Amino acid sequence: MKNEKLTTDEYDALELVRRGTKKDTSTACVGRNAKRLSGLKMIEFGRDGRIALTKKGQEVLFLRRCVVGLRALAEDPQAAVDGDVLQFLHLKSHIAANEAGGYVLTEKGRESLADIVQQEKKR
Repeated sequence: MKNEKLTTDEYDALELVRRGTKKDTSTACVGRNAKRLSGLKMIEFGRDGRIALTKKGQEVLFLRRCVVGLRALAEDPQAAVDGDVLQFLHLKSHIAANEAGGYVLTEKGRESLADIVQQEKKR
């Protein structure tokens, strides 16, 4: 995913496509970003004119949710994070269950979060 840094607006457009609407192209957000997201192979246009998320688009959204979840748990061990994100972060040993409830970041999780912050500063 080199040079595929997405803007907040593009992430929002991906989320709108994921949720689906009666007519996906009716939202201005999707319309503004459809060409670039299609070029990055994150969305695709069907023969009937509908816009669908590709596997790559689904992965990008999931990874963004994981990063947001990791940051939320770093701030507050009791933060509300989706179950699939918790399962993935736990499976990858980025978080561990806290005895007092919630989850805490492991050393690996803190290193990953620090690396993410460092990469964002470079851009």
